[in-house]
Amino acid sequence: MVALPSNLSDFSQADLTALIDQLPTMQHGALIQQVLETLLRMIGREADRLDWKILNYALLDMEQGFQIFYPYRHIRKVTIFGSARISPDSSEYKMALEFARRVAQQGFMVMTGAGGGIMEAGNHGAGPDKSFGLNIQLPFEQGANPVIESDPKLLDFKYFFTRKLFFLRESDALALFPGGFGTQDEAFESLTLVQTGKAGPIPLVLIDRPGGDYWRGWDRYIREHLLGAQLISENDPSLYTITDNLDEACEAIASFYRVFHSHRYVGDQLVIRLKSPLSSEGIELLNQEFSDIVAKGKIYACNALASENDDEIAHLPRLVLYFNHRDFGRLYQFIAAINRLGDHTPESEHPEHK
Repeated sequence: MVALPSNLSDFSQADLTALIDQLPTMQHGALIQQVLETLLRMIGREADRLDWKILNYALLDMEQGFQIFYPYRHIRKVTIFGSARISPDSSEYKMALEFARRVAQQGFMVMTGAGGGIMEAGNHGAGPDKSFGLNIQLPFEQGANPVIESDPKLLDFKYFFTRKLFFLRESDALALFPGGFGTQDEAFESLTLVQTGKAGPIPLVLIDRPGGDYWRGWDRYIREHLLGAQLISENDPSLYTITDNLDEACEAIASFYRVFHSHRYVGDQLVIRLKSPLSSEGIELLNQEFSDIVAKGKIYACNALASENDDEIAHLPRLVLYFNHRDFGRLYQFIAAINRLGDHTPESEHPEHK
C-alpha cells in the first residue's frame, strides 16, 4: 500500500495513481472511491470560494473528531448538556457535578460542550481522564473550562453542525440540565433525530434540581401544544425521562443497557443485539405486545446474520424484526420490555461496556 507522506505536497502523481489502483483491495475502498468521486464532481463544476471553505473546515472538523474518538470507540459515553451561565453555587451545578462523578465511577466517559456552568460541572465531576470537551469557536462566552482546556481530548469545532454530529454519533446517553437556547436546541434536535430514526435509540434524561419545574414545564408544553394538537405521536414522550433525582437518572441510563446492547439495520431488518438471550416465552410476549411495530412477519431470535460475521460483537445473541420505521416511541418501550424480560447476568452490571 502507498504510504502517505507527512506533507501531502510531496504526494506525487505516481503516488496518487498507485493509491487509486489499490482502492479495490482496501478495506473501505468503495467508500473512499465515492468520496474521491464527489470531490472530482465538485472540481468540475462552478463553486464559490465560500463553498470550498465550508467543505474544507467541515472536513477538518470531522478529521479531528474521528482521530480523537477512535481510541475510545469501545467505551460508552454520556453527554451532559446545560447552560454555561449557571453558577458553581447553584443546585443545578452541584447536581451535574455529582451526576458526572457517578457515571464516571460506573465506567462511562463524559462529554460536554467544554464551556462553563453545567459543562464545567460535568468535566469536573468526571475528571479530565474520563472527560471530552467539544468546544465551539465563538466570539464570546465559550472558552474551554479549566478542567479540559489543556487536555488532548478537547476538540475545537468551527461549525455547530459538525459538533452536533459528534455529540450524537459518540453518545450512548444524553443528560440535559436546565439551559438557554443552546440547550433547548440540543434537546429538540436530539429528539428529532431519535424520533425519525436518524440517530439510534439512546436514553435521554432531563434532570432538574429537586422540586424544580424547568423540564416539567417544558413537558407540559410538549403535551399540551404538540401532543394535544396531534403534531407528535402519543408514544413520543417515551423517548425521554424527566427526573429531579440522581438515582433515577443514573438508573435510567444503566437499565437501558441491562440486556439491550445495540442495534443495526441489515437490509430492511432491524437487528437488536443482546447481552443475554431471551427465553422463547419472553419473545412470544414481545410478539403479542409489540405486533403494532412489526411491518411483516414476527420478532424472532437468531445468531449474527451472514453480513455481520465480521462484526466485533458477532457472538452476541440477536432479535430480528421488520420494524415499521415509524413508531420510535414504541421502539423505546420495546427496548424497556427486553430489559425487563432478560436475565440479569454479571455482564449486565457493566452497561458502559460496548
